[in-house]
Amino acid sequence: MGNLRSVENACHKLGHEVVIQPDLTGAERLILPGVGAFGQAMNHLAGLKSDLQAFAKSGQPFLGICLGQQLLLDTSEEFGAHSGLEIIHGKVKYFPRIPSVKIPQMGWNRLESVTGKFTEVIGSDEVYFVHSLYTDVQDESHVAAWTNYGIRFASALQMGNVWATQFHPEKSGEAGLRLLEAFLTCS
Repeated sequence: MGNLRSVENACHKLGHEVVIQPDLTGAERLILPGVGAFGQAMNHLAGLKSDLQAFAKSGQPFLGICLGQQLLLDTSEEFGAHSGLEIIHGKVKYFPRIPSVKIPQMGWNRLESVTGKFTEVIGSDEVYFVHSLYTDVQDESHVAAWTNYGIRFASALQMGNVWATQFHPEKSGEAGLRLLEAFLTCS
């Protein structure tokens, strides 16, 4: 699934201990980072799906980053149809082809209409994206931030204790580190 080390390094930079393990027993909080293909990632997580769903329902802090945000949804159309973790209802879709928009989106972009915990720590700062697909959620009350990239898409989600970002907080400078710190210290 990739990206574990850069997230781990950012957490260490903030002074937090990180344990990388497949067993969720005893975990106080969970970060699900990811770079790669949705179907392949779900195959990798196949034996953990019910544990991840239970963790999300437990009330303990849960953060999905990039592919980790996408995996929280019901389905993805990336390289065929794939089922996700079904924690937040919605679909992962390819960006529409727009001649003036380069896919994948790689680089800095601004967050808009930021709500919830994200307002307190990140505001409308620019953050770093690398992705070819976007999340289309059924219930827009779960959208914590929007971003425009040819279309307006949900760039951050929050459903109770479950936070998710399409962008990479660990690569988003001070704004991203503020978000990680808020997640790592929330109860």
